Amino acid sequence: MWGLSVCLPMGLAAVLEASAADSHSRWENDIQAFEASDRTNAPPSNAILFVGSSSIRLWKTLAEDFPEWPVINRGFGGSQVADSVAFVDRIVTPYRPRQIVLYAGDNDLAAERTPEQIEADFKTFVRRVHKRLPRCWITFIAIKPSPARQTLIEKARAANERVREVTRAHPRLSFVDIFTPMLGADGQPRPELFMADKLHLNVEGYRLWTRLTRPYLK
Repeated sequence: MWGLSVCLPMGLAAVLEASAADSHSRWENDIQAFEASDRTNAPPSNAILFVGSSSIRLWKTLAEDFPEWPVINRGFGGSQVADSVAFVDRIVTPYRPRQIVLYAGDNDLAAERTPEQIEADFKTFVRRVHKRLPRCWITFIAIKPSPARQTLIEKARAANERVREVTRAHPRLSFVDIFTPMLGADGQPRPELFMADKLHLNVEGYRLWTRLTRPYLK
């Protein structure tokens, strides 16, 4: 659907693959915990799956906020877009959700990944999901601005615009702009939306996300 494949020497390809697997292995306990939970308490079918980093993991009121739909929360804190790609066959496609809502990206920027890399990882996520579930809707929640990562705001803006353009080109993708409403009149993140760590959302922050996300749910 997008871009060109790049051929790498076999040795280099093997090194890169091993390095990538290594970087995702720290989430293995979280993923195994999800799988164990699935075996004892099967999640609902045809649900809306929320997946991504700590902003998803800490969204404890998902079921209350969206009572119209069955929802599944598979957020694992600290993760990047590429981590959701790595585990797509274990905690995404097996649920056969009607829609996936993905939030990740600010950890990527904090780890010095570029807006271009975030765009590429999102495209890979979409390809992996649609290979198994071609009719599944995928919604990307914009990378949020936060007081704790104020220096990354312009990079977040650039990454958001790249992902937004990707979603515009595909009939089963959508983009929720929570970035703009989370800025005050001074162009800075609104502190009243965050917990004391100035990074994670408080009740008011999630109330805003709920209002902005609901129109995009299918």
